[in-house]
Amino acid sequence: MATATSAGGGEVRLTGICRSYGTTQVVRDVNLNAAGGEILALLGPSGCGKTTTLRMIAGLVQPSAGEITIDGAPITGLPVHRRNLGMLFQNYALFPHLSVLENVAFGLAMRGASKTETTRRAREALALVRLAGFEDRMPAALSGGQQQRVAMARAIVYRPRVLLLDEPFGALDKKLREEMQIELRQLCNELGLTTILVTHDQEEALILADQIAVMRGGRIEQVDNARAIYERPVSHFVADFIGSSNFIAAGIVEKTGDHTLLRSAGGHLFASTVANDFSATDRVAVAIRPESVRLSPGEQPAAPNTLSGTIRRSLFKGQVLSVWMQNGSNGEFQVSVPIEEAGTLSPRPGEIWTARWSAERTLVVREQ
Repeated sequence: MATATSAGGGEVRLTGICRSYGTTQVVRDVNLNAAGGEILALLGPSGCGKTTTLRMIAGLVQPSAGEITIDGAPITGLPVHRRNLGMLFQNYALFPHLSVLENVAFGLAMRGASKTETTRRAREALALVRLAGFEDRMPAALSGGQQQRVAMARAIVYRPRVLLLDEPFGALDKKLREEMQIELRQLCNELGLTTILVTHDQEEALILADQIAVMRGGRIEQVDNARAIYERPVSHFVADFIGSSNFIAAGIVEKTGDHTLLRSAGGHLFASTVANDFSATDRVAVAIRPESVRLSPGEQPAAPNTLSGTIRRSLFKGQVLSVWMQNGSNGEFQVSVPIEEAGTLSPRPGEIWTARWSAERTLVVREQ
């Protein structure tokens, strides 16, 4: 059934894309590539330029500079209706006076497809999103998740090669949002659609995307797969935006291959075996994920990747116990204790404990 609804995904390439409004440049020299059938997430805080970038791909906004191609063919100057793109936005924009089937069929009818072809393909698209049997219902009679599925069926019914999604799950509650994320991933993979997703939800990007482009201030900060983005962030911003990290400013004192030795202003030593491209002249910081840290009671002898401090507070979060300790000039340090270990570790405010972690978990990132 997938081949009846999709022609497969096209390769989308952005080269030197910029967009300015007056003297304000909201997108700056963006270079991106979404391979055929790949899901690419544009991730970043509000105002970083991700939605403007998506709207330029859609044709809703014209770039001030640069070129956009699909399978090598320029589309930068084409109007929206000639780009053959499926679009799904946070506001599903269903026609309230049309049935589910009529909503899905509307785009095909506007493209001149016959009534028989329109009905057949609209039913196929509804079956793909698990809404067979809902054809005669009105949008007002549907749940939020069902409305989202109708909007998805409408976006794929005319067999686009690229699907554009702008915060598509923002109106759904957490449990339904997670279910829809998994369904969307399965559907895009089944149809072979190239999908470009805009989100500010880090977890959503990690779940859905083959590649994640982290944006900041209109620029691309880092592009990589989800695991690499999480385990090898290149900057303080990326490490802080994707998950949680402890940051300690430090300078590189020695580097041999992937082995890096760093020292903080307070004299603490940190050893890292995570590959990085920095030199002794770069402003860097050590980043340590809270889940990479292990705690032991009392103050332990000074050693690389070891800090002792005073417990400030702890917070039960279901699967983990989050603990914060104060370590002099290095400030507050967060540790995530797995719940199965929390029964034997019970750090209390005011006590001295020691945090330690491995060189394999010591990240070196560009300082802000």
